[in-house]
Order: sequence, then C-alpha cells, then structure tokens
Amino acid sequence: MTDLVRVERALLSVSDKTGLIELAKALVAAGVEILSTGGSAKAIRDAGLPVKEVADHTGFPEMMDGRVKTLHPMIHGGLLALRDNATHKAAMDEHGIGAIDLVAINLYPFEATVAKGGSYEDCVENIDIGGPAMVRSAAKNHGFVTILTDPADYTEVIEALKAEGGTRLDARKRFAAKAYSRTAAYDSAISRWFAGELGNAYPDRLTLAGEKVQDCRYGENPHQSAAFYRTNEQRPGIATAKQLQGKELSYNNLNDTDAAFELVSEFDPKVPTVAIIKHANPCGVATGTSLKAAYEKALKCDPVSAFGGIVALNGTLDAETAEEVVKVFTEVIIAPAVTDEAAAIVAAKKNLRLLVTGGLANPEQGAQMVKSVAGGFLVQNRDTGRVTVDDLKVVTARKPSEQELKDMLFAFQVAKHVKSNAIVYVRDGMTVGIGAGQMNRRDSSRIAAIRAGEAAELAGEAASLAKGSVVASDAFFPFADGLLAAAEAGATAIIQPGGSIRDDDVIKAANEAGLAMVFTGMRHFRH
Repeated sequence: MTDLVRVERALLSVSDKTGLIELAKALVAAGVEILSTGGSAKAIRDAGLPVKEVADHTGFPEMMDGRVKTLHPMIHGGLLALRDNATHKAAMDEHGIGAIDLVAINLYPFEATVAKGGSYEDCVENIDIGGPAMVRSAAKNHGFVTILTDPADYTEVIEALKAEGGTRLDARKRFAAKAYSRTAAYDSAISRWFAGELGNAYPDRLTLAGEKVQDCRYGENPHQSAAFYRTNEQRPGIATAKQLQGKELSYNNLNDTDAAFELVSEFDPKVPTVAIIKHANPCGVATGTSLKAAYEKALKCDPVSAFGGIVALNGTLDAETAEEVVKVFTEVIIAPAVTDEAAAIVAAKKNLRLLVTGGLANPEQGAQMVKSVAGGFLVQNRDTGRVTVDDLKVVTARKPSEQELKDMLFAFQVAKHVKSNAIVYVRDGMTVGIGAGQMNRRDSSRIAAIRAGEAAELAGEAASLAKGSVVASDAFFPFADGLLAAAEAGATAIIQPGGSIRDDDVIKAANEAGLAMVFTGMRHFRH
C-alpha cells in the first residue's frame, strides 16, 4: 500500500447533495476528472463545473429505470485494481480501464422511505444496489482508493487535496471502516424491514445497527467506557430529543432520562403528569390539575430521593412549573415542549439539562428491547400491556370504590416502570410510597410503607401518606405477608395480577383485613 495517493479521477454519485458542489470544485481545482450520474451530474453541471456521465465513461447506456448504470467492469475494475500489481495493470491496459481514485457515494434513502410510511413497492425501489457495490469495492481497495460515504468527511479531503493533491493511508483506512459500517447498517435496515413485512419479529439472523450520537465520558462507573447510539426507530424520546442547555448527558443520565420519559408517556397528555426518577426507578409520580400541581405532589412522595433526580413531564413545561422544579437540585428535565419563559428560568441553572422531544413516546408501539448476556443478547418487545377497568376481576367481598379503582389503575401503570419486585402505594393520583428491586415482595411492601411514613413526617403530617391508599404489585403475591404489610401501613385496596397457587390464602387474608382486591391477569416484571 502507498501512503499518499494522488487523485486523478473521481466518481460522485450521491442522493444527499450536501457539500457536493464544494467537493466538486476542490476536485476540479486539483485537476481531477469527475465522473457522475443522474441528479449528481446535473447538479455539478449546473454549477458550471466539468463532469462526465458514467454512461459515456463505460460506453454502456443507463437502463432499466436506472437499476443498471454503474455495475460495469469499467467502474469496478477502476475501483478494485491494485495499482502495484502487474497482472492487474496489464488487465487495465488491455481493456482500457482507467483507475478511479476517489468515490463519494451516499445511498438511496431506504431508511427515510420506510420512516415516512412508503409503500412496499417504493421501499423496494429505494434499495440501492450499485451504490453499496461501489462502496464495498472502493473500501476494499482503500490502499489506493478514497471512499466517502459521509458529507461530514468532505472538508478533510478538500483540505488534503489543496495541500497534497491526494489522501494519506490512515485517512483512507478510517473512511473505509466508516463505509463498511454504513453498508452494514443499510443492509440491517433492509433485513429488519423485510422481517417486519413478513411478520417475523425474531428472524434466524437478527441484525442491529445504530448511529453514534456521542461518546460518553464513562459508563455506569468511571472505569467503564460507553457511547450512545441512535437507531431508526421513529419514536419521540431520549434519542430524538433536542438538548436546549446544560452540560453533556452522561451514560446514567441517558438511562434514567429514558426511564422517566417512558413512564410519563404512559399517561394521557390531557391529564398533567410528572415523574421524578432516580437510578431508573420512580421516586415520585403524580397527576394534577396542572403540571405544577402534579410536580408538587410527585415531589411530596419522596423529596429526599428527588435530590439530583430526573424530572419528566407529559406536557409543555411552563414558567410556573419550571420555577418549582429549579428549587430542587435536578440533573435533567425532559418534556415534549417548553415555553420561552420556562426555558429562560431553567437557563439560570447552567448545568441543568433541558431536553425537548417534540412529542410523547407511543406506549403502544412495541419496538424491541435488547439486553446483552455472555456470548449473545436477549431480545423482547417493549412491554405495551395495559389494563382498563373492564379487565379487572374483583376477588374480595368488598368491592373497590370509584376513587380506589382510579388510583389502582394509576398505581398499576406506575408499577410497570418500577424494578421488580415492585410495590407502589397511591392515594388521590399520587404515589405515596414505592418499593423497588427487592428480592421478596414483602420487603418491597415494607420499604414502600417506610417511605410513606417518612414523607408524611417531612410534610408535617401526623399520619402516614399510605393511610387510605391503594397498593399495586407488579406480580402476584406468593404469600399474604406482603399484602398484610400494606394493610398495616393503612392501605385499603390492592391491585395485582393474581395467579399464585396460594391465591385463595391471599384473598382470605384480604377479606379478613377488610381490603378490596382486584386481579388484572397481567404482570409487569421489569428486570
């Protein structure tokens, strides 16, 4: 391989015309012959620059609606030939194949066509064939050929052309690596689209691809490295959010903010809802007559844990709410939108990150979730399960009141976002105690009760906030002890999936304690 390779002939064929003319001008200034096709050739020609159509170079016309134009030995021979190989050189001379030293290509917009809901036929037509073939040929022969698949790299090459008339090997290696990543992601998108069209959520070979958003300073801990990647999923959330201010988000910030936004997206935007998250678990969730009221209720649940937490809202962050949020040290605020007045209030806290998503995540959109394990990964659909009043089965002598039913559904929806074993106490549309991630359900129930008692003390109230509450459990009670712990804390009603072999014992205990209890028939484990 040669270090410096001068560029004498280039092929430009791009669907994204960003930076095309600037690159073409630099090539012409360096005395480079430009080959091009279709819209790219027209754009270059309209800019007053010399360009040669690929069909004129190959002596073979473009045909079949453009499906066949660059799949020709004059193109791929010019890309793949090893310049220092005598046999290759002889073949080039014999067949009149000229070397192509630089290729700038970005592929047909297949992903964009899928994202905008294109028809099956439109998606198929936007599967690029010649483009990936040229990219792979040029990248394979990076010892002699510069491959550009990202307009962001044009400036580096333009500077290299001005300085030396060509490119260095280290740059060509980097561009080649990026090129193969691009074709791999492109093929992955096509593969996953086909699987979706066939209704096959778990094909024999599952490919994953993402575009790097940022390198994180570190992972969960300083000795771990990490990066954040965005997929093609068209769903408002942490990957699509625009950060208006604040320092860069860390790995933990990203993880926690995602958990917070997914939680509030569960609730009707007509009902102001706020969630405060710490270590991916909610420490307070509430609805209210306004976002300010909802925030104040959510904060009341566990003001100690809220310090340094993430605040997510399911509506537009207004000035009144912003004024309350900034009173407590908060890492991130995420909302679908923000008023100018609220943004100005948050701006006074320069390290506080403010993210705007443009909408709520669709809780019924079942994109896949991936978790790595040793030697592989697990894949499952997102938990889109929801229950309504009609799904509930009353199993106790006492039926729940209308308010208890309303709080039960709210509590069960929150429990879906709490690490198992999850217990959530709710009263009047606000969580009053949350127990998360314990090895047994009784301890989660007790911890939630302790939180409710401490919150009452901080609020200057004599009785535990759990008094008169309802309790949600993400899975069935295997024994009555967890249920009894809730009753002792002052809970009056229970919502749980049911399905334990000891359901009868649990129902009996609920009846003896005067509790109302309903079964959902659906559990929400979250590990």
